[in-house]
Amino acid sequence: MAYLRALLVWFIIIAVETCHGIARALFIVPLTGDFRARQIGVFIGALLVFFTTILFIRFINTTKKSTLLSIGFGWVFLTLLFEIILGRLLGYSWNRLLADYNLLKGGLMPIGLLLMVCSPLLAAKCRNLLH
Repeated sequence: MAYLRALLVWFIIIAVETCHGIARALFIVPLTGDFRARQIGVFIGALLVFFTTILFIRFINTTKKSTLLSIGFGWVFLTLLFEIILGRLLGYSWNRLLADYNLLKGGLMPIGLLLMVCSPLLAAKCRNLLH
């Protein structure tokens, strides 16, 4: 049941991230350019994911560390799938999509995804749900 609840929370996270992406395109891209805005967006997005997770961690209803980590990994998998499918539907090239994941060239998404993996566990700790 925790995994089904976690999937519902992931849909909320994706909705929040979609709004974040629209706001980034409207307000940050004109100031910094697209790539720099995406770099900044990784950290804003990580905070949004974390705060959303804190809000819904009790709803997920698990205190097992292994389950919380597996939920985080599941969210990363679903997010990667979502980003690839959406990016391709929007006509982005593979080079454009992969640029965000290349740490050597300034892509910071791996950092954001690592934080996403940790979000359920950290949120549970912040809410004192772990024994």
